[in-house]
Amino acid sequence: MSYEMLVGLNVLDDVKYEEYRSAMKPILADYQGYFGYDFKVSEVLISPDNAAINRVFTLNFSNKGQMEGFFSDPQYLVVKEQFFIASVGSVSIISSYDKAD
Repeated sequence: MSYEMLVGLNVLDDVKYEEYRSAMKPILADYQGYFGYDFKVSEVLISPDNAAINRVFTLNFSNKGQMEGFFSDPQYLVVKEQFFIASVGSVSIISSYDKAD
């Protein structure tokens, strides 16, 4: 069993967002996390909150506790502040769930 999130973003600055990804991946790995699928999308047909989305991906962890630890890690929060905030206009957590491996 693992834990997976399906996330939609509105990326405003691709270069800065890739810097975020590069900086956060070692921290993500410390929490047994990794990206599964990753898509750039051009059109959203239905969205309950009408948020713009141009990037959709899955984020996987060994369990929910590891996911919570990652998102509250002080090093991650510095990386988020430095790169993520300026590069992403909106975040939509589409779903999160326990996943049978």
